[in-house]
Amino acid sequence: MLRKIRIAFAIFFFTLITLLFLDFTGTIHLWFGWMAKTQLIPAILAANIAVLVTITILTLLFGRIYCSVICPLGVFQDSISNISGKRKKKKNRFRFSSEKLWLRYGVLGLFIVAIILSISSVVSLLDPYGTFGRIAANFFAPIYRLGNNLLALFAERADSYAFYSTEVWVKGWTTFGVTAIIFIAISILAWRNGRSYCNTICPVGTLLGLLSKFSLFRLAFDADKCTKCKACERSCKSSCIDAKTMNIDYSRCVTCFNCIEKCKFGALSYAPVKIGKKQNTTEPVVAIEEKENDAVEGVSRRNLLTILGAMAITSTIKAQKLHVDGGLAEIEDKKIPNRKTPIVPPGALGAQNMKRHCTACQLCVSACPNNVLRPSNKLATFMQPEMSFERGYCRPECTECSQVCPTHAIRKITPADKSAISIGTPIWIKDNCIVNRDDVQCDNCAHHCPTGAITLLERNPDDKDSLKIPIIDKERCIGCGACEYQCPARPFSAIYVEGNVRHHSI
Repeated sequence: MLRKIRIAFAIFFFTLITLLFLDFTGTIHLWFGWMAKTQLIPAILAANIAVLVTITILTLLFGRIYCSVICPLGVFQDSISNISGKRKKKKNRFRFSSEKLWLRYGVLGLFIVAIILSISSVVSLLDPYGTFGRIAANFFAPIYRLGNNLLALFAERADSYAFYSTEVWVKGWTTFGVTAIIFIAISILAWRNGRSYCNTICPVGTLLGLLSKFSLFRLAFDADKCTKCKACERSCKSSCIDAKTMNIDYSRCVTCFNCIEKCKFGALSYAPVKIGKKQNTTEPVVAIEEKENDAVEGVSRRNLLTILGAMAITSTIKAQKLHVDGGLAEIEDKKIPNRKTPIVPPGALGAQNMKRHCTACQLCVSACPNNVLRPSNKLATFMQPEMSFERGYCRPECTECSQVCPTHAIRKITPADKSAISIGTPIWIKDNCIVNRDDVQCDNCAHHCPTGAITLLERNPDDKDSLKIPIIDKERCIGCGACEYQCPARPFSAIYVEGNVRHHSI
């Protein structure tokens, strides 16, 4: 029964946290956005005391239940491992191995130093929630959106507007490549060795493992019933059970209850520890025996991935839209300007606050409806979100990124707050402006500026019939990028936004 309850909660958390990265309508975030805040590293960076205390109490009571229920990367590894077991027809394929102390605590020490020194690239790579977020955003989300676009295509042909198409594109090839490497590495480890990543590299697993040594509820052997058949050891995906000596490494046990199910003699139980008893021979207050269907865990968790995979196979992309001007000339794609200071979203306070608190989970990138957020390729802010305006601009009424961020890297703001926050400063490049380059009048930047920060004045003050060029009032500009996005100049806009080191009110 315990194993079934654990699996049910794990499926619940994994499905909804994954949907947070897939949903582009904001509906899931409205109801279940709080689930991202239940992750340990975001809670540490956001100083979320309530979540930290809850996770600590859960671990001291039940062991590393967080790793097998709440952590999406842990549940993802279980899914891969279960599929491997079914394909290989080897349900009992694990064996006890001693822990790699130097590796576990070395990585934990590196992670703590990285947090203290704000080395964001190291924090991002080692945070399990951030790692899963990037996997979901880069691999699962495109499949989900392609499936949505397929449904939108069918709905359109049926004169229905129940679905609408959304753009699918790779927002950062460097991040995509790094995520692919990590995804493959974790999948291989899970396929062959179960939870080896969690118990050798993951700093969250090591940290919670220290607490779980003192947990109230623990697995324990009944020496009188144990035949040392090693069924429990061969089913332990954490490789933490030594059946020969009847010892359990509680710092690596993720409380999955697989061993209890496999034991045919009732020699293993999960119960409160009695004071004065050894950990490996603790007598349970109540003996717990579980009988379940072998296929429950693998099939249940595999369903979501199967559905997503089916979408990838059946989805077809609509014919690409022609980038033409009146059907006569091809419009060249815009290129990203070389910004000295990256632009971070309103609510981030500035680049330094973003660097200190962001785990690069890509949740804000997935939620952005305007296509202005994408992962950074710079080493100092590697994979953290920054803004660029080739595909859209940051609309003053939109605050989606601030609503979904679990770490306070982007603090919650209202549309009214956003309209008064300056995140960047516009720069006009006169040689790029088509007024100067082609002697053609253009008022796109002034026409689309939401704050009226751009006005047009005669290029030649002495000639009233002269073409007009933009004049920028930087005190009124909020850095939304509307001018840069709407500028018709190619390949670089005549106006681009340079990020403010610190955001300020206008």
